[in-house]
Amino acid sequence: MTFVFISVSYHMISTKRLSLNYGNRYLFENVSIQFYTGNCYGLIGANGAGKSTFLKILSGEIKDYSGEIEIMPGKRMSTLKQDHSAFDEEEVLPCVIMGDSVLTALINERDALYAKPDFSDEDGMKAADIEEQIEARGGYHAESEAGKLLAGLGIKSSFHNKKMSTLTIAEKVKVLIAQALFGQPDILLLDEPTNNLDLKAIQWLEEFLIEYQNTVIVVSHDRHFLNKVCTHMADIDYGKISIFTGNYDFWYESSQLIRSIERDQKRKAEEKAKELKDFIARFSANASKSKQATSRKKALEKLDLGSMKASTRKFPFIDFKPEREAGNNLLLVEHIDKTVDSQKVLNNISFEIQKGDKIAFLGDEIAITALFDILMEESQPEKGSFEWGVTTLRSYFPAENGKYFNSGELNLVDWLRQYSKDKDESYIRGFLGRMLFTGDESGKKTSVLSGGEKVRMMLSRMMLSGANVLLFDRPTAHLDLESIQALNDGLIKYNGTILFTSPDQQFIETVANRVFVLENGSLAIHDKTYTEYLESLQ
Repeated sequence: MTFVFISVSYHMISTKRLSLNYGNRYLFENVSIQFYTGNCYGLIGANGAGKSTFLKILSGEIKDYSGEIEIMPGKRMSTLKQDHSAFDEEEVLPCVIMGDSVLTALINERDALYAKPDFSDEDGMKAADIEEQIEARGGYHAESEAGKLLAGLGIKSSFHNKKMSTLTIAEKVKVLIAQALFGQPDILLLDEPTNNLDLKAIQWLEEFLIEYQNTVIVVSHDRHFLNKVCTHMADIDYGKISIFTGNYDFWYESSQLIRSIERDQKRKAEEKAKELKDFIARFSANASKSKQATSRKKALEKLDLGSMKASTRKFPFIDFKPEREAGNNLLLVEHIDKTVDSQKVLNNISFEIQKGDKIAFLGDEIAITALFDILMEESQPEKGSFEWGVTTLRSYFPAENGKYFNSGELNLVDWLRQYSKDKDESYIRGFLGRMLFTGDESGKKTSVLSGGEKVRMMLSRMMLSGANVLLFDRPTAHLDLESIQALNDGLIKYNGTILFTSPDQQFIETVANRVFVLENGSLAIHDKTYTEYLESLQ
């Protein structure tokens, strides 16, 4: 394990023959890769592929690997800290400035000198030298820069002198992001930066990274975020890391295309080449709409997609089919009130839903969950009423699914059999296979399921219901990118009615045809797509 600082100018950070194994399993094997300045790389891979591990190797947090990490001389790396409590004793503004450890050390050394009761001429000369170094690192503008970063992320100046321990998790995340961005680091490593962020903060971060001139490597399950900020995807597969020009959508569509072509070996080579060429032309044209367009468009036009290997990723098959068609009048809600923990979250809420509506609920998560629970008769309103159409069949994905797995004694086949009209074991196993529970996995107990596996089981239950109305409360939580994409595609194809809430912007963007915003107990109805809704806010 060696860190080598090199003098070449064409890339910021690279690996040479990087290998890391746990027992007999190689996470990385002889990985040699370069990350260039001015690019934003989205690091993707199946769950367990080693995305976060790779970032920790680059940052020096993990050292038990073989090979080399090479960094250009004099370049500073910054990482998004994952321990939300690590800076609890610090005030907010100094915590941000701590993102530049050299500057922080200089400031502390200077302050210690000035605090000496027997301050000497020698101390004065040393302090003057430190002041020059602080000025060279932009130290006299540090508080101003830190304040601007915090403001962009939604942290007001009244928070600057508060202890980090007094902040919520969402507020701490914003401060830690500002810390990572502080001082324009040459290499920026971000692991799930949009987790716990509100929409405005995400949009600000997207614009910041689009304009960022240095090297960024980011891990995220937010496809919209990856599509907005990334110039390249770094795909972990086969124990290697391969870099592809373009954003996540380009990588996904191209990988699916390669997979379909490999399945159809009989097609003529010329037909395959034309399909690949047309595909690249279409995506390069789309790229021209983004702020990073020019360089991405040129790179895509030169790309030889035929050299790309089919991904080893597996996507669940998610397909909701209504048992019967619903009538036009699906749901009427009138004057509903609800209080949660002494806070009125629903105040005189009324709306109507028609067949084919796909409604994204934005805003107060507690209020949205309370409304969904009422509509599914899992709780009662304090006032008001609602009426479902007689032709509706409804299925619900709650934010908390623990009660469905309380016993933990059933295996996956028996658990899913409870919700299936066809009780035949081969049918149930086939259904589980579609959801990536293959072979012996279908015999394991529900008590050992991960969060993502429980979500896939809940989605299986909903598919078997034959419902013509689906309610989803944050269904993408715990899912990997492959499952999120499969669910997204399934809901786009679904010809029933959907009420849902999700932090995944692309999910909302591609599914919803109406937007309902629940804030401060009130409901605002927008009969428009999510993109049109965002445009109306500008």
